Amino acid sequence: MSTREPRTGDAAATPPSPAPTPASASTPAPSPAPGATPAPALGLLPTVGGPAPERADAARNRRKILDAAARIVAEDGPQAVTMNQVAHASGIGVGTVYRRFGDVSQLLWALLDDRERQFQEAYMSGPPPLGPGAPAAERLDAFLDALVDRVRAQREILLAAHSAAPRARYHSGAYRVMHTHMALLIGELRPGSDATLLAHLALASFSPDVMHHLTVEQELSSERLKAGVRELLTLRA
Repeated sequence: MSTREPRTGDAAATPPSPAPTPASASTPAPSPAPGATPAPALGLLPTVGGPAPERADAARNRRKILDAAARIVAEDGPQAVTMNQVAHASGIGVGTVYRRFGDVSQLLWALLDDRERQFQEAYMSGPPPLGPGAPAAERLDAFLDALVDRVRAQREILLAAHSAAPRARYHSGAYRVMHTHMALLIGELRPGSDATLLAHLALASFSPDVMHHLTVEQELSSERLKAGVRELLTLRA
């Protein structure tokens, strides 16, 4: 997945200022006051294999295709996704589906990229408590809850990607953005702590193979996982 990678000093907890190019560093934006209108969401994750900008009809077709693929994954798993099924479920011609995404593998990666875009926008510039404007403790709880939901919803695709390249997760831009965001919140809650390390250790709980074991093999509910992650972060507090 492609994503904007923050520098060490980037304020991932608040939306970054627009940069001249996707690869350039951004200047941290000041934290908004409680109740302030969040800054507009940025295009944090360029479309995988798609033109920029898109025509309105092309963007609508892309949305229909990705939503159809997401429904198939949710109901039957990523192994059930075929270009013909996605075309039928979306009401888009199969030729258009092939032209937009090439093959099933590229379509699944585009689906992950799309979901990561939505998640980033929610915690970087969405409404509180997940987005800016709430106390750090509330934002951290909301972030962890949302991360449980996201990993569970995308578990099978994330697990397939993790199995193919287990260490790639930690070098991805998506992980770096999440890590920076979480480290900033932890640092605000516990000044003087090793927030960088604590953020890595907390995010390790969300590794796709760990989440697969807990949700499938241990059959734990979302509510129990969310409560467990929160309790883990308060041990010896």
